[in-house]
Amino acid sequence: MKYQNCITRDPKIMHGKPVIKGTRIPVYIILNLLADNMMPVEILEEYPDLTIDDILACLEYAAKLAEEEIGILELEERL
Repeated sequence: MKYQNCITRDPKIMHGKPVIKGTRIPVYIILNLLADNMMPVEILEEYPDLTIDDILACLEYAAKLAEEEIGILELEERL
């Protein structure tokens, strides 16, 4: 799967934050829910417009960001 199939950015939607296509649900919301130990099935119950592929795309997107040469942790260390 390619996260680009499920995730988009548009300056007119949620101030340009990455969202799941066709929704106004930001990727960070899904990632935070997963980080708080919410199971994917619970997320799908809470957000019935989502699919498991949408959730997996959020994880893939986060993994790609973590591969970036300069991430948020490095930026914070510089401050």
